[in-house]
Amino acid sequence: MTRMLLTAAGSLLLAALLPATGASAQTVSEQLSPTLANIKKTGAVRLGYRESSPPFSFLDQSNRPIGYSLELCEAIVEEIGAEVDNANLKIEFVKVTSDDRIQAVLDRKIDLECGSTTANAERSKQVAFSPLIFVAGTKLMVPKAAAVSSVTDLKGKTVVVTKGTTNEQAMHNADKKYALGLNIVTSPDHEQSYQMLVNGKADAFATDDILLYGLIARHKAQGQFKVVGDYLSYDPYGIMFRKGEPQFTAVVDRTFRKLGSGRDLIPLYNKWFVSRLPTGEKLGVAISAQLEEAFRSMDDSPGGSN
Repeated sequence: MTRMLLTAAGSLLLAALLPATGASAQTVSEQLSPTLANIKKTGAVRLGYRESSPPFSFLDQSNRPIGYSLELCEAIVEEIGAEVDNANLKIEFVKVTSDDRIQAVLDRKIDLECGSTTANAERSKQVAFSPLIFVAGTKLMVPKAAAVSSVTDLKGKTVVVTKGTTNEQAMHNADKKYALGLNIVTSPDHEQSYQMLVNGKADAFATDDILLYGLIARHKAQGQFKVVGDYLSYDPYGIMFRKGEPQFTAVVDRTFRKLGSGRDLIPLYNKWFVSRLPTGEKLGVAISAQLEEAFRSMDDSPGGSN
C-alpha cells in the first residue's frame, strides 16, 4: 500500500513537472500586473516626455528626448526587463504636456511619465509616484529691469502659467491672499509661457524655480531675465505611473533602491544639474541637503543609510 501511494505521488509530481515549460510561462504571464503583462506582450515600454522642461525632459539638437527624468525612467525600464524576462525591451517615446500627462497615464497611452511632475496628495488619488527625484517650488521669472522682487510687486499685472501645473493654483492662492488683482493667463507649454514673457504679453512667468533656471540657461537669457520671490508652493517631483499595481510599484521602488545602493543617484543629479548639459547649457544647481538625504535613505546596502 505504501509503495502504491509513493508511486502515485511520484506520478503526480512527474505530471506536474512535465508541462512546466508551457504552463509555467503561462502562469507567470497571468501573474503579471496589467502594465507588466502588456509590456511583456508588446516588448515595449512607452515613456512620456516633455519638450521643454530642462534638465528633466527636453529635446536635444537632434530633437531626441533626453534629460534627468528620462535617464531615471531608462533605469526603471531595465528593471522591468528583468521582471518580465526580456533584456531587450524597446522604448517608445510619447510626447505629453502639463495638461494631458495625467490622462495619458490613466488612458494607458504611456507606462511612465518622465518629466517634472509634482507628486501631491490630490494627484495621488489618480496615479502613483516613484520615490522623490527632486524638490522645487513656484517662483517668478521677470525682466531684469523690472522693479519686482516678490509676488506683491505684481499688483494688477499679468502673470503667465503653464496650464495643468500646480503653479497655476499657487498663483491663484497668492492672488487671493494678497488681493493683487492679477490677470493670470495660461499657455500649453513652458516654452510658450516663456515666449509670452519675451514678447511682453506677460509681466511674469510663474513656474518651478528649477525650470525657470533651465529655460534661462537654454536661451542664454541671463542678461535679460531674473528669478525672484519667495517660494509660493512646495513641489516634490516623482516619476508618474498607473495606480493600483503593487507589482509595478515594487519594480519602480526596487530600481531606486538599486540606484541608491550603487551610489548612482547623486552622480546622476550632478550630471544634469551641475555639469554642462549635452545641449551646451550649464545650470550649476548644487543638490539640496533635503534631496541628498532622501537619496541616501534609498541606500539599503550593508553600511548604507538603512
